[in-house]
Parts: sequence; C-alpha cells; structure tokens
Amino acid sequence: MKANGFFAEFKKFISRGNVFDMAVGIAIGAAFTAIVNSFVNDIINPIIGVLVGGVDFSQLQIVIKHATETSPEVAIRYGAFINAIISFIIIAFALFIMIKAFNKLAETTRKKKEAEKTAAAPPADIQLLTEIRDLLKKN
Repeated sequence: MKANGFFAEFKKFISRGNVFDMAVGIAIGAAFTAIVNSFVNDIINPIIGVLVGGVDFSQLQIVIKHATETSPEVAIRYGAFINAIISFIIIAFALFIMIKAFNKLAETTRKKKEAEKTAAAPPADIQLLTEIRDLLKKN
C-alpha cells in the first residue's frame, strides 16, 4: 500500500510543470555548453595559439611519462584545463547577463505594479472619511 502511495506521489511530482521546465532548461544548457565549447576550441584557442607563437593551445601538456609499447602516455593536459576555465567564464558571463536582465525586468514589473496600486488607492484622509461615512450608514 505504501509503495502505491510513494509511486503515486512520484508520479504527481514528475508530472508537475516545473519538472518539464527543468528538463527543457537542462537540454538548452547542454546545447549552450556545446556552442561555448566550440567557440572556445574553434575560435578562441586558435587566436591564443597565434598569440603564443603558433602553439595548438588545446594540446598544451606536461608529459610525466612517455608512452611505451605496453603503456599509454601520462601527461598533465593543462591546455584542456585552461579551455575548461575559458568555457566556464563565458558561460558564467552569459548567465550573469541573463540573470541581470531578468532581475531588471522583474524590478520594472514590480515598480509598475506598485505605481498602479498607489495610483488606484485614494489618499489616506479620503479613505478615513469613506470609512466614517460607511460606519454612519450602518448605524
């Protein structure tokens, strides 16, 4: 019986709109990450490579142990790590811009609603007189 309750609760959770919104966000995020990685690997890295003397930036590494017939090469691939850092910075900047724009829109909407609420409400003295009038009508 509890299993049915648990699965019914899970079904209710998964069918909520937020779960689908989250799934769409994850899919878009994955696609955005692919775009940023391509931007870093295919545009930024060649430019940096030219600036550092024609080095393929993504292949920068420190070899700890050279490959042999029986074992692969062991290396610290700091070029790939720097690529990841550049990708992170670009993604973080894009998210910052999006969140900043969203917050500005939310603040503008909040101020507009607040202004409408203030404009719709009569002044305090008029409200007090209206309340007194209504009380006198009741009595």
